Amino acid sequence: MTNTTVFRLGGDLDVRRIGYGAMRLANAPHERSGMTAPIWTAPTDRAESVALLRKAVELGVNFFDTADAYALGANEELLAEALRPHRDEVVIGTKAGVLRPSPAEWITHGHPAYLRQQAELSLRRLRTDRIDLFTLHRIDPDYPLADQIGALKRLQEEGKVRHIGLSEVTVQDLTAAEAIAPIASVQNLYNLAERGHDPVIDHTAERGIAFVPYFPVSTGDHGPLPEIAAELDATASQLSLAWLLHRAPNVIPIPGTSSPAHLAENFAALELTLTDDQFKRLAG
Repeated sequence: MTNTTVFRLGGDLDVRRIGYGAMRLANAPHERSGMTAPIWTAPTDRAESVALLRKAVELGVNFFDTADAYALGANEELLAEALRPHRDEVVIGTKAGVLRPSPAEWITHGHPAYLRQQAELSLRRLRTDRIDLFTLHRIDPDYPLADQIGALKRLQEEGKVRHIGLSEVTVQDLTAAEAIAPIASVQNLYNLAERGHDPVIDHTAERGIAFVPYFPVSTGDHGPLPEIAAELDATASQLSLAWLLHRAPNVIPIPGTSSPAHLAENFAALELTLTDDQFKRLAG
């Protein structure tokens, strides 16, 4: 098995292959779990959240993911505060293209002018003059793809965005976007239980594009998972992350947590090595 712990994002940013998804650092701790968590206000445990993000850097995490839609920008502000002492050591990716008119609504909106406006706001909230990775949160079918990617490309040409990413896309979407501008990453839902984007992983691996699975930890009923975890003296969560790392060399999971213990556990998955047999048994 070949499994390096670093991937060169966009050809020039070396990131460790387990990042941190900051989405859940919002609201009160008891409101953060589940697919329907509101992600609406700044975290009530702000000091603890700042300490957690700084602990992530101490552990070796250097890729952090956020979005303008997470707590209406408060998530970006949190990362800016926490990571400011380490700004030259870390890569921060953010996203735009989703409206949040209420805690329960996530509405795709890709008007080019809106995307440019949100980039300007993200620059201010992140306290930077260039966004490392700016991702189209969702492709909006109401506007031409060329206009949406074109808006991001213009920001890149102006020096406000370093690299462009896409989220929840197919190979066809990615190929169309690549005809307009270079694409550095794809962020799709993918884990042991949700493998619908296998073709996208294979395509991005061939193209040297990062594949960033969100909700990467799935420890449900995956047959031999407990058995193999015991073989490796690992937790089920660690093994599910290690499986993703083995899946392809461009995969960069971004597990999120507000627990320092889980944070350390997740990052330690980088040290796990699966045999090809163990990988195949998990893949089923």
